[in-house]
Amino acid sequence: MKTNEEIREQIRSDYANIATSSTVTRDQLTGESQSSGSCCCAGACGVTESIDSSDLAEQIGYSKEELESLPMDANMGLSCGNPTVIAALKEGETILDLGSGGGFDIFLAGPKVGKSGRAIGIDMTHEMIAKARKNIGHYRETTGLDNVEFRLGEIEHLPVPDNSVDVIISNCVLNLSIDKQQVWNEIARVLKPGGRVAVSDIALLKPLPIEVKEIVESWAGCVAGAIPVETMRSQMEFAGFDGITFTPKPHYVEALTAANDPLYTKVTELLPDGESASDVITSLDILARKPGGSCCGPDCCS
Repeated sequence: MKTNEEIREQIRSDYANIATSSTVTRDQLTGESQSSGSCCCAGACGVTESIDSSDLAEQIGYSKEELESLPMDANMGLSCGNPTVIAALKEGETILDLGSGGGFDIFLAGPKVGKSGRAIGIDMTHEMIAKARKNIGHYRETTGLDNVEFRLGEIEHLPVPDNSVDVIISNCVLNLSIDKQQVWNEIARVLKPGGRVAVSDIALLKPLPIEVKEIVESWAGCVAGAIPVETMRSQMEFAGFDGITFTPKPHYVEALTAANDPLYTKVTELLPDGESASDVITSLDILARKPGGSCCGPDCCS
C-alpha cells in the first residue's frame, strides 16, 4: 500500500506527463477529427484513448462554441462537469479555479467576469502551469482581455489572501486531495463572506471495493480518492458552508464506461455481479455558499 506522499507524487507525475506529452490538434478539439483519443495517456480523470476529448466535453455540458474558443491544447480531457455554467459568473467577480490544468475553465470564465473581473488558476504541477501560461497569449488575442493568471500551489494551501475571492470552481480535482477537509477549510478561508462554490467532482454512491483503491492509476483517474456524497456534505458543513446542493451527473461515468475506458473496465470487473460503475461512482455538481455578505436576493441567499 502506497503512503500518502507516494500517492501525491504519483498524481503529480501523472499530470506532469499529461501536460508535456499531449498532442491534441485543433480538429480534435472542435470534434472534426475522426480519430479517437483524448490527449496522451490513460490514468487521469477522463484521459483515455477510447473517447475524443471534445466528445467527452460536450457530453458533460460544454458547447462546441466554447471548445472552439479555447487555446489549442487547453482541453486535455480532464473534466467531469462544467463548473463555469453552474457558477453563474458575473461581471467584475474574482474567480479561483482549483487544479486549473492547462487553463480550460479559466479561459472560459475570463470573458464572463470581464475586464473588471479576475480569473485565477491554481495548480500544483509546474508543467501544467507552464502550459496554461503559454496559452494566455491566444486568450488575449481572441478576447482582448488581460484578466487571467496562473499560480503554482497546492489546493490544501492556497496562495491566495483571506476573504479575497467571489467564486471558487474546480473540475474533477478535489477527489485527488489526500486531505479533503483541509481543502474545504481553505476554500472557506479565501472566499469572501457570501462567496460561493461551484464544483464538478467525482463522488461515491456506494463504497468502493478495496481492490479498486489498490489500483495505483485509480487515484489519478479520480476514482480511488473519491468519497461518499454524505461524507463530502459533512466536510463542507464542518468548514462552515450552507446552501449545499448536490446534483448527480451520470453522463460522465456512463460515457467512459461505454467507451471501454481501461480504468472503468477494471473497476467494473471488481464490482459485485450486476453492478455497473455508474451504480457506484458519479460525477457531481456541487453548489454552496459561505455565510455572510450583503447579498440577499433569491440568487444568493439560501
